[in-house]
Amino acid sequence: MSVETPVVAVDGPSGVGKGTLALSLSAHLRWHLLDSGALYRLVALSAMRQRTALDDETTLAGIARTLPVAFSVQPGQGVRIDLAGDDVTRAIREEHVGDAASRVAALPAVRANLLERQRDFRTAPGLVADGRDMGTVVFPHAPLKLFLTASAEVRARRRAAQLSVPENSATFEKIYSDIISRDQRDASRTTAPLKPADDAVILDTSELGIDQVLRQAITLIVDRGLQ
Repeated sequence: MSVETPVVAVDGPSGVGKGTLALSLSAHLRWHLLDSGALYRLVALSAMRQRTALDDETTLAGIARTLPVAFSVQPGQGVRIDLAGDDVTRAIREEHVGDAASRVAALPAVRANLLERQRDFRTAPGLVADGRDMGTVVFPHAPLKLFLTASAEVRARRRAAQLSVPENSATFEKIYSDIISRDQRDASRTTAPLKPADDAVILDTSELGIDQVLRQAITLIVDRGLQ
């Protein structure tokens, strides 16, 4: 891993717009993109397909070490994610896969086996890394660390809109409850808990559109001489 290759770390909980911002930044900068959350979702999906228990740390760590994954940018369509040649771009975004990924991500052996794989994405001309511990653990010396936040209610509304779920439904209440539970689990785990790095720039996206967040991020990138 080259220390000269710049990294923009984009961290935060689910539903704050990390993925959209990271993809937009990578396209703007023409840099590589790492969706670290997808890696944990892929481990979780693989485990469920193999009927592996989500607390079987040894087996899950083995899955993480040999994960047959490929990312490919599709012009105008985002990133396609393949698992052993199978397009799982949509499958890994299912709510139950996200919940399972949060459980898998709490296991130290899984995180250890994915750490170097994530760092290998750091290649010229630069990398935009999207996740929950990019700035605190994976790329602690990144020249720019962004931590996105938004209220749980706003994030629940965004997810409900994606799923065409009415806000006054029981399904919406479950989405909201799951977000709260996942936040608590991610923030309280002993290994790489979800938190902003000491030198991270915190951006609250509750009342901002993606274009506004993108402009703020690009300004920070230019101010730090990364572009």
